[in-house]
Order: sequence, then structure tokens, then C-alpha cells
Amino acid sequence: MNEELTTAIKRILVSELFIDVPENKIGPDDGLQSVLGLDSVGFLELRVLCEKRFNVQISDEDFSPDNFRSVGCLASLITRLQTGARAVG
Repeated sequence: MNEELTTAIKRILVSELFIDVPENKIGPDDGLQSVLGLDSVGFLELRVLCEKRFNVQISDEDFSPDNFRSVGCLASLITRLQTGARAVG
């Protein structure tokens, strides 16, 4: 897993979405909703922030509970989208 990417996602959660858990206490498998308390608006904001920050387009199909379950799942999605964009571009 890309450590730089997971660190950036954690930073977004804490600094942009105001999650009350310190970055260094967020585990890659911690549930964004169940552990960190992200709500439906938070998930939408996270989607937009990740699209801008990582220069990817998250389709409605990819905007699913499986892909947004944890920092690790989201990092995997972003990596897949970035790799796919490079292959196409």
C-alpha cells in the first residue's frame, strides 16, 4: 500500500473534514463511518477532495461503500484510478 497516499488521505480527513482522531491514530482498516464517524455529507466531501487532490475522477459506480469503507480501501481505489488514467493517457 502506498504510504504517501494513505498519509494524504488521513490528512484530508483530519484537516478538511475535521475528524476528531489524530492522523497517527487512524489505521488503514479503520472504518470511515463506523470508527471515524464520517456521515453521508462527509463521504461526498471526501469524494470531491480526493478527486481534486489526486487528480482522479471517481465515478458513481466507484463511489461505493466497498471502496469508501476505510483509508486502505480508498487508497486502493485511487491507485487503481491513477494507474488506469496513465494507461489510457
